[in-house]
Amino acid sequence: MYTIIECIKYFLLRRRTVIDDYNLSEQNFSMEIVPERSYDVRLRDFEHGLLGFLAQHGLPTESIFVPIDERVQVFDNAGSVLKLIQTHKPKSIYISKFMAAVACGLFDAALNYMWDETISELRRRVAHYDISYFYDNAVASTERRKNLKTVDDLNKIDDYELIQGAKEIELISDLGFKHLDYIRYMRNWASAAHPNQNEITGLQLISWLQTCIKEVISLPESKAVVNIKLLLQNVKNSSISEAEAKKIGVFFLELTQEQVNSLVSGFFGIYTRQDTTTITRQNIHRLLPLLWGRVDEETRQQFGVKYGKYSADSDQTSAKFARQFLELVTAAHYIPPTLRAAEIETALENLLTVHHNYDNFYNEPPFARQLQRLVGPDGDIPSQISQKYVFGLVEVFLTNGYGEARVADPIYRSLIELFDSKLAFIAIVSFTNVTISSRLQFSRCQNKYRELLEMMKIKISMPALKELIDEIERFSDPLDTLKTNQRFREKVNNIKKILNVNFSN
Repeated sequence: MYTIIECIKYFLLRRRTVIDDYNLSEQNFSMEIVPERSYDVRLRDFEHGLLGFLAQHGLPTESIFVPIDERVQVFDNAGSVLKLIQTHKPKSIYISKFMAAVACGLFDAALNYMWDETISELRRRVAHYDISYFYDNAVASTERRKNLKTVDDLNKIDDYELIQGAKEIELISDLGFKHLDYIRYMRNWASAAHPNQNEITGLQLISWLQTCIKEVISLPESKAVVNIKLLLQNVKNSSISEAEAKKIGVFFLELTQEQVNSLVSGFFGIYTRQDTTTITRQNIHRLLPLLWGRVDEETRQQFGVKYGKYSADSDQTSAKFARQFLELVTAAHYIPPTLRAAEIETALENLLTVHHNYDNFYNEPPFARQLQRLVGPDGDIPSQISQKYVFGLVEVFLTNGYGEARVADPIYRSLIELFDSKLAFIAIVSFTNVTISSRLQFSRCQNKYRELLEMMKIKISMPALKELIDEIERFSDPLDTLKTNQRFREKVNNIKKILNVNFSN
């Protein structure tokens, strides 16, 4: 059975069938496969014919097709890339459409098909993992989370939330998220998804295909991901004894910090749902104390904020279970004294949701003004949400990389101007956040980050922080590599200790 690339090369590029003798009887005929014109000539013939048809009907003929040599670049490299998806080829319909679009010289359409294949595969993997666990980690808004229950509800999740949620439960890596976020950006602004005149080269296109295949389509699940999946199934479907819980506690010691935070968030989501059984909650009673010691401070505080949201929404059942969850590990002190933290966080989440949409430039200002009203003129931010608030505000200030919400930008600047020295420090080192680091791939975001550093200089007096800003400004490598630069990581950790500031990256 021929592969896609072999079929296309056979049909368009390399060979033809010639009948040598003209006796076409079933027993007496022979076929000779002989070389014919190179496939770039065939593509030129096809292009010439189609352009003639367009001209005949008075349609535009300029800048329709990508140059032939760029298409050749894709075909020359496609064989080795497509070998990576041998077991997935029978169901990779969008890869077939991708190759067809490449052959036609429509790279913008090809990019769209490639992204469709990636998103379809990622949704399939999420659906076969644990859909509730995914929603618990992918969707920050408790109100939206209530309306997401089944696999069919994945259609309500936008592409950004999908890849970010997949990162949170480690279906893709941090590096994979960064690459996919860039391809998502290109798909949004350089593909056939929107009118544009951007140029995509053949090497760029085949490189993006390779990334999507390696990071999603053909990526095997890690051992830890498989074990977490099995654990969640056992928590929901069977009774876990004390002895079994202790064995599972040993497994907790093998998890990374990110895995611990995601798992405890999954436990919280399961525990606070109204349809959770008594046996399942008993299982969490046994497991949570064994996991809680490894949960970071910022994640713990978020559970207190969520309790406040349930109370504010008059969701008394969820609020009751949220309090019980915290009381299991003597963590009721994480519940905020007022509901202000929850209100600010909700406003920030609404702003970020709009920011991630295509039409964010027009819809951001009302949400930005609502956040500004809640923060108030003094800029006093509850400690429970200080990190999330700063990272979120920095994200919208940096823009999406393509354009700027001009009406909202002055609001962001005014809120950033209210930062005290602690919030200024978090803003300066926001490059340690995966999302912010990913944005720093784009030149517009890089320029906005440099503007942010200028604004922060007057907020700080600590020599170590001033030196850090100076070193960032002198940094000659791409700004998106700051997060992984060992020297900067050490500097940030040392300043955290000096300031006695505790937040996760």
